[in-house]
Amino acid sequence: MKKLAVGLILTLLILVAVSACGPAGAPATIKIGINAPLTGDIPKVGEGTKYAAEMWLEDINAAGGLEVGGKKYQVELIIEDNESKAESAAAVNQKLITQDEVLVIVGPQSSKQAVPAGGVANDNQTPMVSPWSTNPNTTLDRPWVFRTPFLDPFQGPVVANFVTEEFGFTKAAVLYDVASDYPKGLAEFFKKGWEDIHGPGSVVAFESFTTGDADFSAQLTKIKESGAEFIFTPQYYNEVALIVQQAHELGWDKPIVGSDSWGSAELMNLCGDDCKGLFFSTHYAAAGATGATKEFIDRYKEKYGYVPDDVGALTWDTMLIVQKAIQDCGEITGDLAKDRKCVRDALANIKNFNGITGKMTFTEQGDPIKCAVIVRISDAGEFEFYKQVCPE
Repeated sequence: MKKLAVGLILTLLILVAVSACGPAGAPATIKIGINAPLTGDIPKVGEGTKYAAEMWLEDINAAGGLEVGGKKYQVELIIEDNESKAESAAAVNQKLITQDEVLVIVGPQSSKQAVPAGGVANDNQTPMVSPWSTNPNTTLDRPWVFRTPFLDPFQGPVVANFVTEEFGFTKAAVLYDVASDYPKGLAEFFKKGWEDIHGPGSVVAFESFTTGDADFSAQLTKIKESGAEFIFTPQYYNEVALIVQQAHELGWDKPIVGSDSWGSAELMNLCGDDCKGLFFSTHYAAAGATGATKEFIDRYKEKYGYVPDDVGALTWDTMLIVQKAIQDCGEITGDLAKDRKCVRDALANIKNFNGITGKMTFTEQGDPIKCAVIVRISDAGEFEFYKQVCPE
């Protein structure tokens, strides 16, 4: 009898201890994966995401953790380098999902990495939010994948309309990387948007190159001889500097227009005076910002020494959206599959989120309805707001 009584007492003590700890299996820490290009072709993009995410984590830690359903959880960011490669980005997502057991993934940024990585996230039923990928295939038929930037089918016509209204041009040239999802897709959307306005044949030069090329003289010479009135080149900041400088060396003195991939803080360090006065479409303008946007910019600049680019601002919005989705779940059960599903559903239900890059409501496809910004690079090398263009 004594042994039985002792056993019952021990059992009761264990049950009390377990119940005092909250839901069975509930984790003490929420893990969020960051899939970013910290090395490779576009390391400044990865840096912007890393820095913005770490700033967000500072705020969470200062508050004593992330409060979900009245309980505070510590948050761990697991930051992985995708090396700016598609295969690495997919492998990173696989690791974050199966080994690190993250609740949600932020990134990748570039569409070339986000499209394959999004497939891994969707197949493993893990929510993923890309802060920079604009290619439609990132989220297409993938209910577990979301993004915070606008899409290229919107951005392409925005640029076409802007150039038409601003300059009155009728003949366009395009120079793009045919081996990369983002520039290839955006070049095609721009071409369609331009021809919808000006008719077939109005894109008088549609020149391509392959990732890693550094000499664009042959393509630029063809463009110069085509009668084009401007060049649209939806390339990343490191390539933009080479393209613009080589065009000027060949005597090109007409406008060169770009897209959101121009918006890196590194662009002017590489391009200098050659890029001053040029226009590009993007997600936000740092120069002249006010309110929460200015607060973010000032804090980021003081901490890291430079004005954040669009990927930094978009990552900040992404982290806050992920935070809201987790909190909207109301609890963390400890059942990872169940918790991931809850976060996915909460993301899909976000409406009128006021971010520093604009107000966002997600469509059923996981894409935000939001406006684009046209930026002019000032004589001081700053990205100045020029005009805003919203979906019709």
